Amino acid sequence: MAERSTPRCCLGWDFSTQQVKVVAVDAELNVFYEDSVNFDRDLPEFGTQGGVHVHQDGLTVTSPVLMWVQALDSILEKMKTSGFDFSRVLALSGAGQQHGSIYWKAGASRVLTSLSPDLPLHEQLQACFSIGDCPVWMDSSTTAQCRQLEASVGGAQALSGLTGSRAYERFTGNQIAKIYQQNPEAYSHTERISLVSSFAASLFLGSYCPIDYSDGSGMNLLHIRDKVWSQACLRACAPRLEEKLGPPVPSCSVVGAVSSYYVQRYGFSPECKVVAFTGDNPASLAGMRLEEGDIAEPTPALEGHIFCNPVDPQHYMALLCFKNGSLMREKIRDESAACSWSEFSKALQSTEMGNSGNLGFYFDVMEITPEMIGRHRFSAENREVSAFPKDVEVRALIEGQFLAKRIHAEGLGYRVMPRTKILATGGASHNRDILQVLSDVFGAPVYVTDTANSACVGSAYRAFHGLAAGTDVPFSEVVKSAPSPRLAATPRPGAPQVYAALLPRYAQLERRILSQSRGLLE
Repeated sequence: MAERSTPRCCLGWDFSTQQVKVVAVDAELNVFYEDSVNFDRDLPEFGTQGGVHVHQDGLTVTSPVLMWVQALDSILEKMKTSGFDFSRVLALSGAGQQHGSIYWKAGASRVLTSLSPDLPLHEQLQACFSIGDCPVWMDSSTTAQCRQLEASVGGAQALSGLTGSRAYERFTGNQIAKIYQQNPEAYSHTERISLVSSFAASLFLGSYCPIDYSDGSGMNLLHIRDKVWSQACLRACAPRLEEKLGPPVPSCSVVGAVSSYYVQRYGFSPECKVVAFTGDNPASLAGMRLEEGDIAEPTPALEGHIFCNPVDPQHYMALLCFKNGSLMREKIRDESAACSWSEFSKALQSTEMGNSGNLGFYFDVMEITPEMIGRHRFSAENREVSAFPKDVEVRALIEGQFLAKRIHAEGLGYRVMPRTKILATGGASHNRDILQVLSDVFGAPVYVTDTANSACVGSAYRAFHGLAAGTDVPFSEVVKSAPSPRLAATPRPGAPQVYAALLPRYAQLERRILSQSRGLLE
């Protein structure tokens, strides 16, 4: 809830897969307001599960663009009802689920610039999109377009060197190529293509917001060293693409003042600034307040990603992305722990480190790293079994998720050293027992921030950074008074030995499953 008197503040938004969230952060960098709208629960008329529509092919995954617009309407109305004083907002920024793309129909810009404060956004923007259901990061239907893009620039490694990643199905350039090839009429009627982040920022600006360098790094289109669109990649994806994307901008750019729509409808100050929105992963990085030495140098590989850093345009960030994360944990919670996180935690507490040698792989949708689908369970003797007892199932899921993260992070060059620490964010960072497994598997202490909404908080920090003249002031200077991450878990005695034995087994079984699945495909 808002306090009786709203302090001067910045807002941080997150347009994520399952909900839209907002936090308000005061000048001392304390979060004093949080709210959210959950798509499935609060907007059931859109018929989403986990915020998305999974199509019959199991590969195509989309979200209704008007659902995101209506969620923004709902959350602003909730804030207004609570007594939140929008005139105290100095600036706002935000994050969006990465890679998703929005297709603005010709003429939409005129609608954006002439919004009536008497009507909610979703009523005014209904006819503004040439694609109603937009591809999102969970989509893996563009394999053909990925191969075409890689071939056009000299192969996967060449593309990675240029854009920071080999071609991935969810990356926006490949999604745009698919739409151009399969729905050329909709593409020709599109005057602007936004990422979820720049789309959300456009709603606040009342005009098209540029794509920022950091989120733009997740498209297979941005030359990550020169920070301009790669002409070779643009040509390979679709015609006239550069004019539909607009020029990219530094992530800390002030892109304008908030639209008069928000001034008149909600009481925002006309001086309230909009700082470029970015992807949810880069925004979370900002929210974790990484210290000197935590920054990655660009070493593009065939696995993982290098993105432009959202708070320092001279640096980069490395990222591994997994699809079967929180939604998979919720499924196993419902199947094996009576839909209860408390029962889920009891299962972790009642089973031993290493799970008596039982290992599991849980990929209900096609995973990114590794490219694998299905559930696979192995006994201590490496025999595949059809089921585990419920408590063993819960630990197999959590240990498997963290073993995979460690194996693939080490493949990118990360090493667990004596001074290694892990900063955990997201909803699961509230669960002590999950964090304990994370600490045990990595053999390193785990730290958390007081809010699980690190993308929101990072966005509010970035709004303050934009106000402070962006690149001229180090981000670390702006956030130096923010609450420090606190220690949440340390490895238990014997954990390094247990998981040192399991890591090579897990990697070997992963290769075995991949080999078998490729054999079936052939």
